[in-house]
Amino acid sequence: MSSPPAPSPDRHPRTVLDHRIETAAGCSIEKLWRHREAGLLDAPHSALADVHRDLVRAERDVTFHRARLARLVSGELPVDQALLARIERTVDQLAHAIDERDTEQAKATAALEPIEAAAPRRAPRQVPTKDFAALLAIAQGAKLHENLVTHRLAVATPSRTRISYAQLERLQASGLVDRDTSHPVHAAQPSPSPTPAGPSLPPRAPQARPAPRRRPGQRHHALPHTCVAEQLNTPCPRRPWRRRTESTDAHPRTGFPPRRI
Repeated sequence: MSSPPAPSPDRHPRTVLDHRIETAAGCSIEKLWRHREAGLLDAPHSALADVHRDLVRAERDVTFHRARLARLVSGELPVDQALLARIERTVDQLAHAIDERDTEQAKATAALEPIEAAAPRRAPRQVPTKDFAALLAIAQGAKLHENLVTHRLAVATPSRTRISYAQLERLQASGLVDRDTSHPVHAAQPSPSPTPAGPSLPPRAPQARPAPRRRPGQRHHALPHTCVAEQLNTPCPRRPWRRRTESTDAHPRTGFPPRRI
């Protein structure tokens, strides 16, 4: 009976624990074996690499005996008593290889569990660009507003970014946003138009307007109802009143009499 080929570190059959081992170790099986040969692993990972080698060897034996049994029953060989004896012997060897494989798989699982428990958390899944922009806006602080007219909910952020309520629910379902339910929803109402029956606003106090600034080259305007002499507490001289007489003489240029005022 021929023996199964020696295991090769670069080419080996896949086992049921390969994906878990690669995830916990953070590298491929081939790299894990190379690090084990170079002595770069700690004790738990070194033990895991050793039991995984034994598991791969047992899996290779199972594959060898199964392929040998498939060749015996394929019909290529003449059917006789010798063939039946070889089939029975191959079945017994396959059953023994399966038992060894199950034992090595249990050892590998026991060595893998503490490494999985101490492994860091996996990176979160990829977030779409639109949701990532919404998360950046919500991180600065956000409030949930409800419109009193349309009863539509929206999220308002300090960066003036409006986020729909459907997008907020999707972020909450994915575990990226946690809402504080202790605060009520802020009601947003448009500014009402003034109506005659509505309450009137209190009158505003008159505010002093600043004096207009004088532009360069502009003269000061005279005071409308006062006089400089009155401001100085001195009597203001008044000009004598004259009565304007009408003239009937014609204008020397036009020849028409002056207009009556």
